[in-house]
Amino acid sequence: MTSSPGPRAAIDIEALVAAMRPRLHRYCARMVGSVIDGEDVLQDALIKAVAGFASAVPIDHPEAWLFRIAHNTALDFLRRRNRQQAMQSAEEVEMIADQLDDVERRQIAASSLRTFMRLPVAQRSCVILMDVLGCSLQEVCGIVDFSLPAVKAALHRGRTQLREFAGEPDDAPQPGLSAADRVRLHAYVDSFNARDFDAIRAMIADDIRLELVNRKRMNGKAEVSRYFGNYSAASDWRLVAGQVEGRPAILVFDPSQPDAPKSFILIEWAVDRVAAIRDFRYAPYAVEGAEWTVDAATNSVSSRPPSRDS
Repeated sequence: MTSSPGPRAAIDIEALVAAMRPRLHRYCARMVGSVIDGEDVLQDALIKAVAGFASAVPIDHPEAWLFRIAHNTALDFLRRRNRQQAMQSAEEVEMIADQLDDVERRQIAASSLRTFMRLPVAQRSCVILMDVLGCSLQEVCGIVDFSLPAVKAALHRGRTQLREFAGEPDDAPQPGLSAADRVRLHAYVDSFNARDFDAIRAMIADDIRLELVNRKRMNGKAEVSRYFGNYSAASDWRLVAGQVEGRPAILVFDPSQPDAPKSFILIEWAVDRVAAIRDFRYAPYAVEGAEWTVDAATNSVSSRPPSRDS
């Protein structure tokens, strides 16, 4: 991680947030075990950062400052979710952190979000910061507020656990879409791919909510209808029904790069109407590391790229 020392007046907080957003999401998603929940944590963290920027103490290292806010926000999220205690007690054990070669570092970085969630929080945060995001030991200490011996201990134990997890058989596959979700999702996707946006508009509720992640929010049928017009003017997409992290989702593929989705869309239904849309088109970082599958009922060979579990 590079540092950008300097007075607060010299820091463009909006530009800094925009530049750091993908890396901050990568950290948040791995801390909470979900690219979707990770975006929620990231948004909360950025609201806190922007709101607190003017009154913050002198910020010598703004990137580390943002990571510290994201770290604490992720811990708050974990506490609220009651999955486990937010942080193990830091053990003051002097231990040399393993020196990893490039292959081992890549293997750790490629571990699935579910695998990272199996680590205690202290080990998880230290391994993500150092082995996934490339922070130094000193930077990790500052972000998680641990002593150097405690960070070294957490790194050693976390890496050891990940090596053990790597030798275990894969988890059972996620269940597929329910019959109701399959019918609704395919009707939406088929109309969208046919560019029949009148049919799509007929599916949405009058009080529909839309979040175009990292861009804007819209409310109501009249306002959200403009969103479909923007898609009609673009040609860099093809939608496929599927799942993201076991949730019904629409996978968005670039027709010129069909091997993996470039983003995804979540749909909420109220009976037979679309009540909410969450579109990650402008947050492509969110699909990185996500577990996604194409629905088995998708019958067009051109729109059936291989499924992937990260």
